[in-house]
Amino acid sequence: MTAQFESLDYIVFIAYAVLILGVGLWVSRDKKGHQKNAEDYFLASKSLPWWAIGASLIAANISAEQFIGMSGSGFASGLAIASYEWMAALTLLIVGKFFLPIFIKKGIYTIPEFVEQRFSTNLKTILAVFWIALYVFINLTTVLYLGALALQTILGIPLIYGVVGLALFAVAYSLYGGLSAVAWTDVIQVVFLVLGGLVTTYLALNTVSGGEGVVEGMKMVYDEVPERFAMILDKSNPEYKNLPGLGVLIGGMWVANLYYWGFNQYIIQRTLAAKSLPEAQKGILLAAFLKLLIPLIVVIPGIAAYVMVNDPQILASLGEAGMQNLPSTDQADKAYPWLLQFLPTGLKGVAFAALTAAIVSSLASMLNSTSTIFTMDIYKQYFKPQASDKETVKIGRISAFIALIIACLIAPLLGELDQAFQYIQEYTGVVSPGILAVFLLGLFWKKTTNKAAIVGALVSIPIAMYFKVAPKGWSSNSMFVDVPFMDQMGYTAILTMIVIVVVSLWQTKGNDDPKGIPLQKELFKTSAKFNIGAFAVMLILVMLYAAFWN
Repeated sequence: MTAQFESLDYIVFIAYAVLILGVGLWVSRDKKGHQKNAEDYFLASKSLPWWAIGASLIAANISAEQFIGMSGSGFASGLAIASYEWMAALTLLIVGKFFLPIFIKKGIYTIPEFVEQRFSTNLKTILAVFWIALYVFINLTTVLYLGALALQTILGIPLIYGVVGLALFAVAYSLYGGLSAVAWTDVIQVVFLVLGGLVTTYLALNTVSGGEGVVEGMKMVYDEVPERFAMILDKSNPEYKNLPGLGVLIGGMWVANLYYWGFNQYIIQRTLAAKSLPEAQKGILLAAFLKLLIPLIVVIPGIAAYVMVNDPQILASLGEAGMQNLPSTDQADKAYPWLLQFLPTGLKGVAFAALTAAIVSSLASMLNSTSTIFTMDIYKQYFKPQASDKETVKIGRISAFIALIIACLIAPLLGELDQAFQYIQEYTGVVSPGILAVFLLGLFWKKTTNKAAIVGALVSIPIAMYFKVAPKGWSSNSMFVDVPFMDQMGYTAILTMIVIVVVSLWQTKGNDDPKGIPLQKELFKTSAKFNIGAFAVMLILVMLYAAFWN
């Protein structure tokens, strides 16, 4: 059973598509007498204001992984999955205060470029190739697959058509306009994203309450399944393996978030395109506040869907449609698409536009960052160092198009992914601890050497795999240990840092590395507005965790 779109729904969705394409192409146009150069294409001419940065950060971050994957995790395990969003708000503040000042002062285009300045060209190339592979084979393919799966569930569109359609939509404006087109359309995408998400949350909670409203619906959901509002899970919870209690607050969650928000090209690229450092920090602050809101529009609907599915009276009120494509703990990612079919005419188009906005904005961001890394760190390094701006932009477009074709070919082969958000986090977690260790020590410990960074990055993989394969062959007499993957990330990061420290001290005999970054206290000074906003974010986080601790 698929959602039945009426004429008004199609009109709403078509209007959204025309608006995005129109704005994207309009901001992409070449100004009179000006040929688009590398800074225009890859860094939006370094002209983004704070509100565009904040909106673009969220649009790039929120995709099918969140709408479909996190709603699925909310259905399967409850509010605890919201820690990814709420802890990200705190992480953003750290990135804005301590990482951005160094990156912007260096004037870099890409994160691998920073690696070259701090360490070496060899390490830069290793990481550039890794990130390109990660974006193409994991991020792009997963977003395309989950997005197409949602279209298939909601509208009955064949999976392959959904993959191609989303790809063409993303490429229609991002390929020509670069980061400028992506960032400015993201401002519109976020409006649809939040509005559509709130509409779906309202529908789910209002349905649970039998039409008595959102507040009553929230009370009923909480009363029905209070255990699903626990933020800190205990070992008896079946989802403890994914969200291991206090390890969420003081363990591997920091690895996942610091890596993603601090050293992920398609996220950090927006801040590098800011008018100034204070402007970038204000954008970061806006994104932090928006992250506090995200669980309301992606996790709560999943919990409400769980209550609806397990309440015969509510299911009966939904009619025949309610019995079709029912989500289950084994197919949790069907929860959000299942909810959308019950939206009234018009609002269904808004919610569908929100889901599409989340998918397309992330695709466009990943494509732009993939092309940026390939062009600036691979092509200009090894193929044509003296490439003109015109040629650089051309190569950027070609590389993005090729990356999208590869992702389109792989996406339909992914098959069923239960709780896709957890899947992505777990497999990215094999490599992220080592990279995070390299960056943190490279930024803040002047004794870190290039050789130690390379050794650490390489050694981190077998360390991570030691923890990763352990559960499969674990026994009481085994040489392996069985720990949750989030704890695995924390242990891997710590052990990798130890390796880097030992090798660095052995090389330098305790002296600073010549490429170590001199850090002055003044570099990390932030404005009063940023400090007040950061304090407000932290206060809200304390209140949220106090309210939903267990």
